[in-house]
Amino acid sequence: MTSTSPAGLRLSILDLAPIAPGDTVAQAFANSVALAQAAERHGYQRVWYAEHHNMARIASSATSLLIGHVAGQTSTIRLGAGGIMLPNHSPLVIAEQFGTLASLYPDRIDLGLGRAPGSDQATMRAMRRNPMSAESFPQDIRELQGYLSGDSLIDGVQATPGAGTNVPLYILGSSMFGAKLAAAYGLPYAFASHFSPGLLHEAVAAYRAEFTPSAQLASPYVIAGVNVVAAETSEGAREQFETTRRILVRGLITRAAAGAPDYTDAEIDAFLTTPNGRQLASMLTYTAVGTRDEVGAYLTTFAKEAQADELIVAHQSTRIADRLASVALTAEAV
Repeated sequence: MTSTSPAGLRLSILDLAPIAPGDTVAQAFANSVALAQAAERHGYQRVWYAEHHNMARIASSATSLLIGHVAGQTSTIRLGAGGIMLPNHSPLVIAEQFGTLASLYPDRIDLGLGRAPGSDQATMRAMRRNPMSAESFPQDIRELQGYLSGDSLIDGVQATPGAGTNVPLYILGSSMFGAKLAAAYGLPYAFASHFSPGLLHEAVAAYRAEFTPSAQLASPYVIAGVNVVAAETSEGAREQFETTRRILVRGLITRAAAGAPDYTDAEIDAFLTTPNGRQLASMLTYTAVGTRDEVGAYLTTFAKEAQADELIVAHQSTRIADRLASVALTAEAV
């Protein structure tokens, strides 16, 4: 079963395997399993995990391993990367990893691809990433497609596992570059509007206008990211969101300024009233906060305005019990 609105809107989840204050990495992974199992019960289309590095509160850095772990404890829901930052890796290695997953869990694996590092400059160096590697992103996608189709572009090199699995690819982005590339390659396009909302409408319009059909996709397909905090009461949802927003802003400040103090909630709230604070808060522009009906109304309007075929939801409550409740309420609403 797929969770859809009357107009056919699909609903999915983005999970960063967040490590809540006081929790362990192992607990974050257990929470991700529980979240995917709840998504499966409530008819979500897919759950994606994002590649980030050197972030103290995000445990999804070894993305393909986490996908496999969750896939082994679910039955039907699609799982994938949202996304793999392809310039961090060789296309052959990613084809082998996702070919392995697709062989173990047929017709359940997705591969979303981005070109950002998913990290800072020091972490890029630690990963041995070439600073110019993003320039070859379009060519790397073609090489990856060749490995997964079994029609390798590199003489004498095949992906085993991988060849013939035809794992579906998705282009992720928050700029016009990704939109135009997805359109030119005839691939689905996922816009990261849950944290980088600025060019959503322009990018989606360009993608739809310039789309060229491909063997994978006959017509444009847009996934738009949106944050959600759904609770039984509006007040409860708002309290959860404020807690999550403070944690996000505190983490961003600390990351930007090494050795920054552990700011109090009052100091964070005061910072959010400044120009720099408002700029950080704007990352969460597209956020539905409220009861089931309030969230449902927001998401229906957002999907229409964003021209989205599917919404990928980041349930932003800190506690896993609250995230699970938000998963259920959102599925009922949309």
